[in-house]
Amino acid sequence: MMFKGNTKYALVAGVGNVAKNVEEQIYAHRMTGYQIKGFINCKRNEACTVGEEKVVSNLKNIDEYLNENIIDEIVIASPGKLTRAEIQNILSAADFHGIRVKYILDYHAIFGNNYKITRFGQIDVVNIRQLPVDGMFNSFIKNSFDKIFSVLALLFLSPLLFLIAALIKLDSPGPVFYCPVRIGRGGKPFKIIKFRSMRINDAVVEGKLSTQINDPRITSLGKFLRKYSLDELPQFMNVLLGTMGVVGPRPHRRFLNKQLQMSERKYMVRHYVKPGITGWAQVNGWRGPTVTDEQKKQRTCHDLWYIENWSIFLDIKIIYLTLFSKKAHRCAF
Repeated sequence: MMFKGNTKYALVAGVGNVAKNVEEQIYAHRMTGYQIKGFINCKRNEACTVGEEKVVSNLKNIDEYLNENIIDEIVIASPGKLTRAEIQNILSAADFHGIRVKYILDYHAIFGNNYKITRFGQIDVVNIRQLPVDGMFNSFIKNSFDKIFSVLALLFLSPLLFLIAALIKLDSPGPVFYCPVRIGRGGKPFKIIKFRSMRINDAVVEGKLSTQINDPRITSLGKFLRKYSLDELPQFMNVLLGTMGVVGPRPHRRFLNKQLQMSERKYMVRHYVKPGITGWAQVNGWRGPTVTDEQKKQRTCHDLWYIENWSIFLDIKIIYLTLFSKKAHRCAF
């Protein structure tokens, strides 16, 4: 046998897509010293994607191959296809020859991109749908940004808030605020704080009357407030209370939640995060009605895209678009 220097020779157990991905990762990232000696065909019915010329042995003859070749590491890259006995066969051969083993788990094929491997005591656990904001640091950044932004917004807007409150009392009889129950993070109900914009409001808890274009319940002042989303400004108090964020999926009433849950398969995933005063769906023109299938689909898709791609810079972008994009107020009424 020749001296191999610093080269680390790997033998990949598997010939399918996972094995091909292992090969691509090694060469794409130029993993120092790694060189694939070949692939082992572990299953007759596994489609070969690595090239037949690279297959150097099969599971039955692995001992014979290891006797005649220098191998430092065996990478098992055929998850879900090998039986326990077949995996033990590879491990036994590796132990006999003093060869280390890596086992590739193809979580991506099952769970997609949003997962994280953690420990639950002494058990390996896969957190499915791990979101960017779930991390301790990212959660701290978002919560801190939300609280600081809300305090500054309330201080800066306080003259306007008091003026709107006074005008509401002068415009029509009734309370200044309307606090209907909405569904928040984890599916938990909370009271959202809004300026009252209607003469007759829907029931606070189980209301089902959606706002219509030219809705006769809306006051003259309410039309102006709703057009420019000024009725939503008190929700900065919700942010300080911890029930909302500045940016996030908009909270819905319980009955609408149930409707969308039945029509959009992944709709409830949006409740992994706090609802927001504004959101990615809103600044892309998907606020307002959820009557058509397209409206329901787009609202849900945009909310899910936001929570899967969150960053503090995305929040800042959405806030900017809320203020200056025409799309953000296109369906306001």
